[in-house]
Amino acid sequence: MPQVMEFKLPDLGEGLTEAEIVRWLVAVGDVVAIDQPVVEVETAKAMVEVPCPYGGVVTARFGEEGTELPVGAPLITVAVGAAAGESQAGAPDAEAATEAQGSGNVLVGYGTDHSRPARRRRVRPVSAAPAPAPAPARESVAVPAAPVSVPAAAPVPAAAPAAPAVGGPVPVISPLVRKLARDHGVDLRALRGSGPEGLILRADVEAALRAPEPMPEATPGAAARPAAAAAASTAAGGVTRIPLKGLRGAVAEKLSRSRREIPEATCWVDADATELMAARAAMNAAGGPKISVLALLARICTAALARYPELNSTVDLAAKEIVRLPAVHLGFAAQTERGLMVPVVRDAHTLNPESLSAEFARLTELARAGKLAPADLTGGTFTLNNYGVFGVDGSTPIINHPEAAMLGVGRIIPKPWVHQGELAVRQVVQLSLTFDHRVCDGGAAGGFLRYVADCVESPAVLLRSL
Repeated sequence: MPQVMEFKLPDLGEGLTEAEIVRWLVAVGDVVAIDQPVVEVETAKAMVEVPCPYGGVVTARFGEEGTELPVGAPLITVAVGAAAGESQAGAPDAEAATEAQGSGNVLVGYGTDHSRPARRRRVRPVSAAPAPAPAPARESVAVPAAPVSVPAAAPVPAAAPAAPAVGGPVPVISPLVRKLARDHGVDLRALRGSGPEGLILRADVEAALRAPEPMPEATPGAAARPAAAAAASTAAGGVTRIPLKGLRGAVAEKLSRSRREIPEATCWVDADATELMAARAAMNAAGGPKISVLALLARICTAALARYPELNSTVDLAAKEIVRLPAVHLGFAAQTERGLMVPVVRDAHTLNPESLSAEFARLTELARAGKLAPADLTGGTFTLNNYGVFGVDGSTPIINHPEAAMLGVGRIIPKPWVHQGELAVRQVVQLSLTFDHRVCDGGAAGGFLRYVADCVESPAVLLRSL
C-alpha cells in the first residue's frame, strides 16, 4: 500500500530561514525519483535546486512561483510506492519502508543532517490524504491531490484555485524572465509571447515595461498575487516601494550590523602600478593560463596578512577577545544581476597567482549564473574590493562583518608621476584600507597598506615572501 510522504522545505544552512519559489520542476501526477530536483528556490545567498528524498508520484505541491516559504513549511507530498507498487505487488514491506525513508541526501552541504534517516509516516489512503496546512505566516496555495492510479503521461492539471491562469499555464521557461517580470510587477498571464508556440521572451516583458498604459488585469475575479511574490509596488503619486528582502535584505542587515558594531577607520595611498602591470604582461606572454590583476593583488594581500596577522581576525564581543585566524579565506566583490555578492576563496594563502586567477574566474561565473552555494558566500576572513571596475578612483567601503579589514583598489590609469626624479606618465592606482580599530591601531594598518603599495610599485619586494 502506498504511503504519502510530506516533504518540507529543508534547512538551507548558514542561518537562512526562508526561500522564494522561482520555478517548479515537477507537476502533480509526475513520477519522481529519489534525489530528483523538484523545485528551484532563491534564498538571500543563492539559487538552489531542492532534491526530494522520496521516490513516487507527486500528489500535491504547496506555493505558487514567487511565493516565499519559511524553512519547515510543506513543499510537496509524494505517494511512495504508488508508481511501482502495481508492477511489484509482491514486494516485501521492508523494501517499501526503505523507499519511504528516502535517501537522506537532501541538499548536501546546506545544513541537512544526513546521519538520521527521515521518519516513516503513518500509512493512509492517498485519495483521502488532506492537504497539509501551510505555515500560518505565509499564503501557500495547495494544489489538489491527484489519484495515484493516474499514469505519469497524463498528470492531473495543477490549477491553483486562488490564482487561476488565463488561457492555461503561462508559456514561459526562463527563470530570468520570470524574475524580471516579478521585479517590475508585470503579470505574465496578460502577455502574448512572441517566441515559438507563444513562448514569452525577455523582449516581451521589456516591451510591456515600455508601454505607456499599464497592463490590464487577467480577469475581473482573479485573486491578487501573494504579497511575498511582489518585488515592487507603485502607490499613488508614482512612489515605488521595493521590499527589502532576499539578497538586498541580507546585504542591508549585514552592512547595518557592521556600522553598529565596528568602529572602522580608513587610510589610503596612491601607488605606481607600472611595474606590476609590466610583470603581469610578462607572465601572460610566457604562455599558460592568463593571470589577472586581481590575482596578483590577492597574492600581495596574503603576503601582507602574514606580516600583519591582526588584520586577519575577528572580535568576539561575548568573550571580549580578539580572535586571530590561522587561514586566509579571501572574499572578493563580484557584481551580478542579483546585486553585489562576495564569494570566498578558501585558503587563499596557499594558492599562487595562477590558481587564484582560476578560482576567481570559477566563482565569478557561478555568482553571475546564480549557482553559488551558501558555503561559497560565507566564512571570509578578509575582503579584496576592486571597485576600480566601476571607473572610480577611491572609496571608503563598509567592512564585511565579522571581518576586521577590507582592501579597496581603484582604477589603474595613466597619471603624471615623479619617477626617478623626473616627471613621467605612469600607471597609478589608489589603494585604501578600511580596518576595525579594535583589532589594531594606525601603525599596523599603515604598515599593511605601505607593504601592499611597495609590492605594487616593485613586485620584486614580494619575492622575499614567496
